[in-house]
Amino acid sequence: MRSWKVLALLLLICSAALASQSRLPFSTVFKGQDQFNRLVAKAKAGNWKGLPIGERTAAVGQALVGTRYKHFTLEIDNRIESPSVNFNGMDCWTFFETALGFARMLNEPESNWTPERLLYYIEMDRYRGGQCTGDYLSRLHYLEDWLYDNNRRGLVQDLTRELGGSSVPHSAREMTVNWRHYRYLAANRSLLGPLGRMEANVSSLPLYQIPKSQVAKIEPKLRSGDIIGILSRDGGHFSTAHVGLALRSGDGVLHFMHASSPRNYGKVVVDDELSKYLYRYGSDSGILVARPLR
Repeated sequence: MRSWKVLALLLLICSAALASQSRLPFSTVFKGQDQFNRLVAKAKAGNWKGLPIGERTAAVGQALVGTRYKHFTLEIDNRIESPSVNFNGMDCWTFFETALGFARMLNEPESNWTPERLLYYIEMDRYRGGQCTGDYLSRLHYLEDWLYDNNRRGLVQDLTRELGGSSVPHSAREMTVNWRHYRYLAANRSLLGPLGRMEANVSSLPLYQIPKSQVAKIEPKLRSGDIIGILSRDGGHFSTAHVGLALRSGDGVLHFMHASSPRNYGKVVVDDELSKYLYRYGSDSGILVARPLR
């Protein structure tokens, strides 16, 4: 009888050890406690909790203006995938999802306004079905895949077709082409096969865009906090290339708020009117629009 108890104890110890190996240290997955605290203070002072989810997201985004741009902020380990937040540096994806996740957190009692709760909302948003398994491919790596999954779960509403978007040929292959730039892929090339199959699945999803020539016409229908994905054309196919948030200023102009790469501003900015911004780059072909629902 004692031998069974010893065996059970050993199994529990081994299970605990394996569980600890499958999680990253908190200092790895959360950076910028001071900035988080300042954001919480601003949210309380401005009663952001009382705003609709879109305006709340835009308010958080505005408070993040000036945050420096940092490439590949999601590539934080060589093997273990985990929800993460970095207030010290953001790319275009982590900017919009941090603003959205923080806005969602504000809907809870103030006692829940913690880094751990923010990471919960990041996981809900960033991973297929809202669950990070620790596997790299549980993450929604492509914005069009993120839109499909989050729309399906009722977290956002895909407004692209409703606003006049039309179907375009679709190709998601940036990660397999440029795999050396991704830390997890460079450390584990066995992921390339499954990644290619995931990209094929993403490419099979219908992709709609509002051409940039039509954006000025639909701008009055957009709201602060709408998620704006920018599409580009490569040969005969289209893919998502950038993302940010809509922000309507006091004079009614709809601006594009985003984390701008170092070759431009190198930080989070409130940029030009969206329709004008799109004509800055010849490769930009149009937009998709997702509206946060909760």
